[in-house]
Amino acid sequence: MAALSVIIISKNEEANIRACLESVKWADEIVVVDSGSSDATVEICRELGAKVYVHDWQGFGVQKNRALSYASLDWVLSIDADERVTPELRSQLTKAIEEGSTNGFLVPRLSQFCGRFIRHSGWYPDYVLRLFRRAKGRFSDDMVHERVMLEGTAGKLSSPLLHYSYLNKADVKRKTEQYAKAGAIQMLKTGKSASFADAPLRAGWAFVRTYCLRLGFLDGIAGFNIAIMNARTTYLKYSQLRALRSAKSAL
Repeated sequence: MAALSVIIISKNEEANIRACLESVKWADEIVVVDSGSSDATVEICRELGAKVYVHDWQGFGVQKNRALSYASLDWVLSIDADERVTPELRSQLTKAIEEGSTNGFLVPRLSQFCGRFIRHSGWYPDYVLRLFRRAKGRFSDDMVHERVMLEGTAGKLSSPLLHYSYLNKADVKRKTEQYAKAGAIQMLKTGKSASFADAPLRAGWAFVRTYCLRLGFLDGIAGFNIAIMNARTTYLKYSQLRALRSAKSAL
């Protein structure tokens, strides 16, 4: 069977990284690129046999390409520190590699929000390209929402990757601000601008799309809170883009 490298990026993930690594301990190689953790993340990774490299943070896409550059085996599985590979998914990944029928495979992702797995709100099945031949894929250089750019076609697996994405209210607040800031910087780099009305109008649409069109109401209070989170992220992103554009014009 062709060998598998697992790649992970991290920063201050001591609450997640052990369970993540233990879920892929069957892989032939585990590579972690850390961006300066101040907790025990790096020590835990080395304790569990991962190859650890430390680089400054330049965005999700750049960091994942760095991790990819350290992978040495035929196939690569990219996962995040807050994700877990189940035994069922492991079986499908192994079979996909053995058959090698295509250059990559999309994996459904089942995400948790403050203790509840979400099956609506646009969150499931949330297919993501995570398994691919090392020589046939690389990540886009986006600051956030990076993607694998694959040569050739991709197949689909059915067992979900578990994603423990938002643990509590503090985690929601932190990630909302992080993604909004990264999104604003990314849009500025691509030449986009925002009017005064963009932030509230787009935020309102984000709520309606999540809660109504993507059936977030079927997720109960969690679906409502996800819609609020998406609206706030959108509002902050466009507000910050407008501020960044104004600051740049003033120079």
